[in-house]
Amino acid sequence: MASQEITNALAGIEANTHQPTKLQQYNELLNNMVTSTSGRELAQDLVYYLDSILNEDVSIVAARPLLDSFITVLQSLEPETKIKVGQHAVTLLQSRSASVEEQDSQIREILADAYESQEEYTAAARALQGIHIDSSQRLVSDAAKARLWIRIVRYYLEDDDTTSAEAFLNRIKNLPSKIEDHDAKLYFQLSQARILDARRRFLDAAQEYFNVSLAPGVDEGDRLTALSAAIRCAVLAPAGPQRSRSLARLYKDERTPSVDEFAILEKMFLDRLLTAEEVAAFAKRLAPHQLAVTADGTTVLDKAVIEHNLVAASKLYENIHIDSLGSILGLQSSDDLSAGEKAEAYAARMVEQGRLRGHIDQIDGIISFDAESAGGASAGASNGTKLRQWDLGVQEVAQDVERVAASISDQFPEFATSQMVH
Repeated sequence: MASQEITNALAGIEANTHQPTKLQQYNELLNNMVTSTSGRELAQDLVYYLDSILNEDVSIVAARPLLDSFITVLQSLEPETKIKVGQHAVTLLQSRSASVEEQDSQIREILADAYESQEEYTAAARALQGIHIDSSQRLVSDAAKARLWIRIVRYYLEDDDTTSAEAFLNRIKNLPSKIEDHDAKLYFQLSQARILDARRRFLDAAQEYFNVSLAPGVDEGDRLTALSAAIRCAVLAPAGPQRSRSLARLYKDERTPSVDEFAILEKMFLDRLLTAEEVAAFAKRLAPHQLAVTADGTTVLDKAVIEHNLVAASKLYENIHIDSLGSILGLQSSDDLSAGEKAEAYAARMVEQGRLRGHIDQIDGIISFDAESAGGASAGASNGTKLRQWDLGVQEVAQDVERVAASISDQFPEFATSQMVH
């Protein structure tokens, strides 16, 4: 409850019928409240002050300048006081919002700042959502709309509410004009990357993060942070030609050796088997949603590593028994399936989706890989095929040498005999 002194002062002002004097008295009282009280008492006094100046007896023409003075005071208050008084202000203005839209938007922005300082991001986003931007009373440019919506998106992402964030991001996409402001454009790209990441569309997210890492005007530390995020998303993406291209693009970037994720990126790009220790070290740098357990009981990382190691195995072997493959992939038997059967299921799915080239002999339990795998970053002949090609090359050279020696012997028998003696 407001202090008795403030209550009496407000009653006296309300009884005054001379408008110029009345407005002056309101402003003087507001200044006295700010200088003489603080904390919870000030918040309560300001609530009563708002009730008085937004009373139906005060015309909207007179209320506007009083609200402007109140907004100036509100900006200087502590966050807790801003929240309490700001909430009351926007509630009172709902019935008059069409006439005081500018003041209502300013109060909501102050309220959002206060919520942000208290890390109440969803409340901050909702405060900004109440701002009227499609009104005949107030012209709001597309650029201003984009900045407002990007701020709302950022707040929702801070609380991992990707559904609400995506709804406002789509509003920005549907604006008639493109975003011209550099910072706004950058926040838009980053927000889009974070939403794609949260939706587990890792290949698309990797591309967006990579674009942010290349954007001009970005601090070098932030560039590397975005580059690291791009690598993490590329590693988590399903194995296949698209991921191979993404890994190649990241691996060839001259900045990648300076980030922590370079080791796993290099092994994936070169189609080398990943060890459990390497995967565990990489997992420590992932966000919670990137480690979420899927419907089959595995994590996104587990599935990505298994598929990668399967592609890597296809580079080492022409064919392999499913039990041996299950052991290489580090799969564990369960009540329903053996490790080999799980390996067969992974291989079958990848072959069916065109991410691995080969065929499965279910009777003998043998998986045979084609000479060229569709999943690797450097799709080409398998090691076994390369060895056969090398052997054939050596054999052909030996045969050519033998033919030349035979021709020399036929044409120059004496010379050939002398050389054989030596």
